[in-house]
Amino acid sequence: MNDGLVRWLLFLKGITKSSWEELLMHEPEPALKKAMSVLEFLSQDEQARQQYIDRQKFLWDEVSMIEGAREEGLKKGLEEGIQKGIEEGIKEGIKEGEAESKRKIAINMLVLGLDQDTIIKATGLTLSELEELKKEKE
Repeated sequence: MNDGLVRWLLFLKGITKSSWEELLMHEPEPALKKAMSVLEFLSQDEQARQQYIDRQKFLWDEVSMIEGAREEGLKKGLEEGIQKGIEEGIKEGIKEGEAESKRKIAINMLVLGLDQDTIIKATGLTLSELEELKKEKE
């Protein structure tokens, strides 16, 4: 009776009431004790069993609903994150394109021999950016 496996086997075999009491005297592990109390509860009457089954179904439904909501939330969050990333990428690409366009226009203006102030006013580049373009051009 000291071996947990033996106690479980006796429990599952359908022991007599006296053996049941003996099992309880040897302080069964919590899982076996719970199984014994659930079995005792269920064997009381049909109405008690049905209430227990209904409660279990309710708990399983709750777990299922929570899991479904969690998965839906993760999916929606991922979709929103991807969309936001795409939008940010587009904005960044536009900024880079505009900056490159300004640099090309400034280079063309330098080639035409326009003065720095005019190029800066026309392109919106800073003096240091224009100086850097001059170095690259040379």
